[in-house]
Amino acid sequence: MKLFIANRGEIALRIIRTCHRLGVRTVLAFSEPDRESLPMRYANERYPLDGSTPSETYLNIEKLVKGARETDCDAVHPGYGFLSEDPSFVEACYENGLIFIGPSSRTLAKLGNKLQARKTMSENGIPVIPGSEGALRDEEEAVSVSEKTGYPVIIKAVYGGGGRGMRIARDKDDVRKFFRVTLLEAQAAFGRGEIYVERRLTKPRHIEIQALADGHGKVISLGERECSIQRRHQKLLEEAPSVALGQKLRDELTDAALRGLSAAAYKNAGTVEFLVEEDGAFYFLEINKRLQVEHLVTELTTRLDIVEEQLNVAANDTLSLSQNEIKVAGWAINCRINAEDPRQGFIPIPGLVARYHAPSGPGVRVDSALFSGCSISEYYDSLIAKLATWGTDRTQAIERMKVALEETEIIGLPTTVPLHRELMQDEDFVRGQFDTTFLDDFLPRLDSTIAGYERLAAVIAAVEKARSPPTWLDKAEGQSRWRAAARAQQMDRGNGPGRQS
Repeated sequence: MKLFIANRGEIALRIIRTCHRLGVRTVLAFSEPDRESLPMRYANERYPLDGSTPSETYLNIEKLVKGARETDCDAVHPGYGFLSEDPSFVEACYENGLIFIGPSSRTLAKLGNKLQARKTMSENGIPVIPGSEGALRDEEEAVSVSEKTGYPVIIKAVYGGGGRGMRIARDKDDVRKFFRVTLLEAQAAFGRGEIYVERRLTKPRHIEIQALADGHGKVISLGERECSIQRRHQKLLEEAPSVALGQKLRDELTDAALRGLSAAAYKNAGTVEFLVEEDGAFYFLEINKRLQVEHLVTELTTRLDIVEEQLNVAANDTLSLSQNEIKVAGWAINCRINAEDPRQGFIPIPGLVARYHAPSGPGVRVDSALFSGCSISEYYDSLIAKLATWGTDRTQAIERMKVALEETEIIGLPTTVPLHRELMQDEDFVRGQFDTTFLDDFLPRLDSTIAGYERLAAVIAAVEKARSPPTWLDKAEGQSRWRAAARAQQMDRGNGPGRQS
């Protein structure tokens, strides 16, 4: 089998590693900014996409399918983001004799529409958040539905995701103000302008169930993940399992998730997301129809390779494990390391990584494509590393994360590392007392702490940038930099050309 990887960065490298272990050859699609990326060193083959922007490269269906065909690939793995949940991409793959590692185009189209997904869940007895039943026609209909639902509400893109295409409205004036803005954002980000309204729950937990489905009627759960630490509806930290769930509520969420996936005739890895209130009431949020960013905490607690399971399911194999064989052991925490400034609304800040040092040790896993001297491109997502720790219990996982974060060095641009360091010290977080609004109170306390980290990083970055940035090859001579250094050393010792007596 030969696999075409239609993605970049750490997730491309993650897929390559599993393929190498399984003896599957890989072809990596790459853009101009990614020409010297770390995954390029490890893929068996590489295919240039001739461009820099996402629309020219990783969102260009024609180029990707052409690349997979020209390199004689059997299947395409989309990773996450980009085209991973695009029915048109799946259809293009199938029409060209390529297996898509993910759900069918019909399933993606059905569940990609949030209103249709809500309808499917509701028809199968799974609670959904109160809101509009169809796409809203205009501002006045939005106001009418919001008045019936009760404020605050969230105005949402029907085809949205990743925290985009969402606005919180606290009264009818907000609804009128945000209706047009959300519609335009949805059109620009997702190519579809339909929007709807649902009630905003006040202080819920964000809990998701990771599942696998094989297309032969077998659907199993790999346990839950706690994803309540968020900014702008985007996750910053995940852990498995959740400290908030007792066994009864865990069973109810798992049953709802598996029923929902079965009703949608789902196949491959998928995640059903819920909002859970303090009294245990829960509501369906959405289904993520791909490999999740945070899949590594589930892998750490189940000892499974979810990418391997995806490849097996795509080959039409049945799942080799039964639900009774899935054992969740210990606790895992994942910190998303983003090239962002938490004090400026988490604004992405691309640039040169002057120095990078990854942590290691018992129970530590780092998924990243960083190296000293690499550049973080302005064209792509700001996620640059995922740092996870595993422990026999939550306390040990937190203690290991503290050490790992202290060992982590990313010099040259702001990151979320200082935020995570402080988070691991926070009493409420350590006690498990948090919800999706946690960062609203936590962030204002970080200003002085982050400023101190930044001053130190700035000094180190100035020293590092004064040196020549490392590359894999000496571009002038096309040879190893270490070989060039050895030659220079010989000359310094008087053993090379130009020796002076």
